Amino acid sequence: MNVQRPARILHVVGAMNRGGTETMLMNVYRGLRREKVQFDFVSYSHEEAHYDAEIKALGGRIIRLRKTMSIKELIWAIKTNGPYEAVHAHTLFHCGIASLAAFMCRVPVRISHAHTTADEQAGKVRKIYGKIMRSFIRIFSTNLLACSNQAGSYLFGTSRLVKQKYKHFPNVIDCARFTEADLVKTVEFQAEMGLTDHFVIGHIGRFIAAKNHLFLLAILQELIQKCPTVKLLLVGDGDLRAEIEAYAAHQGLTDYIAFAGIQNDVANALHSMDIFVFPSIYEGLGLVLLEAQASGKLCLVSEAIQPEADVGLGLIDSLPLDSGAAKWAERILALKPSDHLSKENITQAFEERKLTISNGVATLQQLYHVQGGTENETDAHCLI
Repeated sequence: MNVQRPARILHVVGAMNRGGTETMLMNVYRGLRREKVQFDFVSYSHEEAHYDAEIKALGGRIIRLRKTMSIKELIWAIKTNGPYEAVHAHTLFHCGIASLAAFMCRVPVRISHAHTTADEQAGKVRKIYGKIMRSFIRIFSTNLLACSNQAGSYLFGTSRLVKQKYKHFPNVIDCARFTEADLVKTVEFQAEMGLTDHFVIGHIGRFIAAKNHLFLLAILQELIQKCPTVKLLLVGDGDLRAEIEAYAAHQGLTDYIAFAGIQNDVANALHSMDIFVFPSIYEGLGLVLLEAQASGKLCLVSEAIQPEADVGLGLIDSLPLDSGAAKWAERILALKPSDHLSKENITQAFEERKLTISNGVATLQQLYHVQGGTENETDAHCLI
């Protein structure tokens, strides 16, 4: 009996921790018909990442490499674990190396995917590296994807962007997970975090410079003077968490902050918030901002947030960072929730903008040239 193997797609990532890109990939991965297609992941971390166990349970493989700049290692990984129908890279300028390696292995579909509008690293050497990698990306990639037009322009270059290769691929979420609160779990979360009977401003994101946690603390200091019941909920982890906790303690803010760490179900955290605050210095799109809107939360964001992140529900308000913490605090207190927003309104907005998992899966199916073979092609969870 001839059993057809599933088509395999190799995703090149840093590590499958709980970030926006990684969570979006997992949203798509869970929606696949895995007897038809499977994902593997190249990781450049030797530590167990947040999603690694789930990936293995779903039938995927974690391929750990040591040297990010080694084309030889990546070629070995592709040849040893393939054949692959596609190599899909999410690693900023390193996408050039991934595309070249996939080209040398004759992988038919080679995708470079832009997820951010800036680079955390700087310097002359990095600038030269970026210029070379942009050339590799344009030459060796068969498809260019970006979560926003600005992210695409940053990675691929506006003036020489190959239009026929480029496609806007919005971040996608499981909208139904957020539109309705689990009241029991939400109340339990609020009690655990000490949020009951407080005015909660919240933020979800890694503790890195781009997320601007120090500005959040400055906003909190302003709010305390006008609203003594305020509490700041911070969900996430990262390299700067200890520094932020220490600074908060030094400023006497500890009692006004709930450090929730990484949460497996951020819906409970979102439904515990009154306002979602997102003062990023730079941002590709912000998957969590979609999740916040799906939860019906008012969102105050910086000018770094891309227009594609607004799903048209009237939940997004924006202020420039240089307007200062006092102005942000004033705006937070002035925001009023809409009484006319329903689950149906939210779901319709996400479907119209193709921000649902079913749309993401269908788009990738087309790019990967993988046929679904489903009995019911309209099944939102069985498009591949």
